[in-house]
Amino acid sequence: MIIPVRCFSCGKPVGQLWEEFEKRVSEGESPKKILDDLNVERFCCRSVFLGQTDLIELVSKFKKS
Repeated sequence: MIIPVRCFSCGKPVGQLWEEFEKRVSEGESPKKILDDLNVERFCCRSVFLGQTDLIELVSKFKKS
């Protein structure tokens, strides 16, 4: 739901790259090209970006009242 500050596997900081990645993907650019431009080379770090799904709206529906 929320992008981690660091990669789960290697510990490389990746959180600061999320906004740029999300903006460029929404403009229709290829995720592979974006990650190459941002110098995200490791497979573990790439999986953090490619596996991210924004579920905040879905989870907020099940909030206890």
